[in-house]
Order: sequence, then C-alpha cells, then structure tokens
Amino acid sequence: MATKLPKNYTPSAKEKYMCAKHKEYFRRVLEEWKKELALQNDKILFNELDDNDTSADVVDQATSQTGKAIEMRTVNRNKKLISKIDKAVKKIKDDTYGYCEETGEEIGLKRLIARPIATLTVEAQERHEREEKIFADS
Repeated sequence: MATKLPKNYTPSAKEKYMCAKHKEYFRRVLEEWKKELALQNDKILFNELDDNDTSADVVDQATSQTGKAIEMRTVNRNKKLISKIDKAVKKIKDDTYGYCEETGEEIGLKRLIARPIATLTVEAQERHEREEKIFADS
C-alpha cells in the first residue's frame, strides 16, 4: 500500500534517509516524469505518422528532414530516460534507491530532488567523469 503524503510534501533531511515518505515521494516524481516523457514521444511519433510533407522545394525538404532528425533524437533520449526511470523505480522497490552504486553511501536528498535518476554521489560522478575524460583523451 502506498504511503500517504501531505500535499506539497518535500523530503527533509530531518527525516530518516529513504524512509517510506521519501520513497513514495520519489516514486511519484519518477512515475510522473515517465508519463510526461511517454506522452511527448507519443506526440512526436503521431506527428511523424501524420506528416505527409511532399514539398518539392529542396530547402523545405532539408528543413523538414532536420526537424524530423531532431525529433527522433528526442524520442531516443526519452526512451533512455524512461529506462533509467524504470531502474530507479525498481531500486525503490528493492530498497537500494538513494545509495551510490559505487560506494554505497547516501546520494543525498538535494541531488535526488535535482536528478531523481542519479545513481552516484556527486564525488563518485565527478570521479567517473574525470576517468571518462582521461580515456577519451588517450
């Protein structure tokens, strides 16, 4: 059964980290975000199917193709985000949400409120990005 949350509830550091209220708050945030992304994808794909642009003008065709490419990148980005959201919801269910995948430390409420799909602490994320840059530069 879902935990009842007060209207306009925001997780507080005064509460036990990842208590039932925190989990329910983030589950709701993630599910709402997922719905928004899926709706955006549906609109883009529906418009793509409905678009019967048969302009003879080469510039118009190029502009249309560029727009379609951007929309498809958006759809792909949204699909990746939805996958990350699904993983985060699963982590809530198995009580591992909010903890760094590398260190096991608390990710922190501020970071999770800003980025609910975060899987690393800020420090671990920065270390990961530095390592990526080093490997990319070599």
